[in-house]
Amino acid sequence: MALDDLDRRILEELKVDGRVSYHELGERIGLSPTAVKRRMDRMHETGAIRGYTVLIDPALDGRETEAFVEVFCRGTVGPDELRRILSGIPDVIEAQTVTGEADALVRLRATSMPALEDALEKVRLAPQVDSTRSAIVLSQLLSRRE
Repeated sequence: MALDDLDRRILEELKVDGRVSYHELGERIGLSPTAVKRRMDRMHETGAIRGYTVLIDPALDGRETEAFVEVFCRGTVGPDELRRILSGIPDVIEAQTVTGEADALVRLRATSMPALEDALEKVRLAPQVDSTRSAIVLSQLLSRRE
């Protein structure tokens, strides 16, 4: 789907405030609320807008201990198999296949260092995983969600 300048402006405004009303959004970019709704419906139907979410402070559920883990696999392991392995570990909050030496980059978030270690051990114990390399997050400097 091709986006025009108004679509991009709508998306930029939604990144700042995903709960903005059609009326307010229309005022910000110079469209009627009905025109904003039509555009948003179209972007949702075509997949330009994939969904809506709430970002919750990890401290509220006690999951403040975080790490990024490079995963190195034995032989060739496809993305579907990696997804299957990692989706069974609740503390895995993101995972991507990557270029370079590692096969995947995994983001873990747990309630404590021992819980993080348990989650990491679950990743390591998968038969397809040869080794891992971890970096514990000390502080978050910037986060831009798209």
